[in-house]
Amino acid sequence: MSASKYQVLLRVVELGSVTRAAEELGYTQSGVSHIISGLENELQLVLLHRSRNGVTLTDAGRRLLPHMRAVVREDEALRQTAASIRGLKEGTLRLGAFSSVSVSWLPAILKAFSEAEPGIDIRLSNGDYHDIDGWLADGTVDLAFVTLPRAGDGQVIPLKDDPLMVILPKDHPLAGLEAFPIRQLESEPFISLLESSSHDTQRVLQGHNLHLKTRFTTKDDYALISMVENGLGISIVPKLLLRGLEDRVAAIPPETHIKRTIALALPENPTPAALCLAAFISDWVSKNA
Repeated sequence: MSASKYQVLLRVVELGSVTRAAEELGYTQSGVSHIISGLENELQLVLLHRSRNGVTLTDAGRRLLPHMRAVVREDEALRQTAASIRGLKEGTLRLGAFSSVSVSWLPAILKAFSEAEPGIDIRLSNGDYHDIDGWLADGTVDLAFVTLPRAGDGQVIPLKDDPLMVILPKDHPLAGLEAFPIRQLESEPFISLLESSSHDTQRVLQGHNLHLKTRFTTKDDYALISMVENGLGISIVPKLLLRGLEDRVAAIPPETHIKRTIALALPENPTPAALCLAAFISDWVSKNA
């Protein structure tokens, strides 16, 4: 069975829509449906539930999905390696990133990389720390931005330390402090990311045995900043996230230096394209970030 058929199925699942997958892949909707039906006939299993709200995997589809991803990943690695033997750099690369990197670094990185390596096509997936850990574990992405420390297999390339900042409304009585007292965090209403996304804050809490009065919780970094801007509480965010938003909130370093380390994570056997992009990003960050 052709790896391209699996690739079509994977894109349908990722987008949750036959129509959107067909548009992206350059097929007709009926063409994609025919490919999926052909796979189901070959495997003698129903792989997708179809409804007016889109498509979802059946239990059989969920069990086969990791194997399909492995076939597509190995097929892409084979093509990239063959191209590199011929002296070419080409292929499709799936990159995972969280919002601060996506907004502050990636536009310039992707523009420069696409000019330097036009044969490599990058597909970007944006998510939080929890999303990215899952994508790396199941092979959805070929490499991804992560923060250290982290658990997981594969290669890790540290890129840059990013200080954590306490953010407050600009008219907050403590907005003029040069350093924010850590214990004061317990006295303020706090805006938090979801627990699966708040690794940075959790390290602060655990390191100082703090118990915060969480007022609101959100998954969106920029919704969090907007809540602080509008006086609903204070929060802790990485400095990189505030780039271009410095006039919206007061940002104060905590009295004890706290940071996250931004890094790249790759699987144990990365594709040539992943290694190429990883080297490019590392060099770009060292010169520009």
